[in-house]
Amino acid sequence: MICTWILRLFAVLYLIALAVWAIGTFGWFGVEPDALSAVYVILLGQPWTRVVDLFPEAAWPFLTALTPAVNLGLIFALCRWRS
Repeated sequence: MICTWILRLFAVLYLIALAVWAIGTFGWFGVEPDALSAVYVILLGQPWTRVVDLFPEAAWPFLTALTPAVNLGLIFALCRWRS
């Protein structure tokens, strides 16, 4: 029960972080573009965001946006393993 709530909470936080990143990066809704808009995505993707530096620089934004998905998958796997 608690595991599914943690999974859902992390998924919602991930979606919110992606929205903040997209709005801040592309300047949507009249927001001034900000280089630090991806900070929440980076925090949710730790420790996998460290591995992104090994790839070509052109792929960094895309791979950084996917790193929280790795943690989401691990949480999902732990929830399945626990039940």
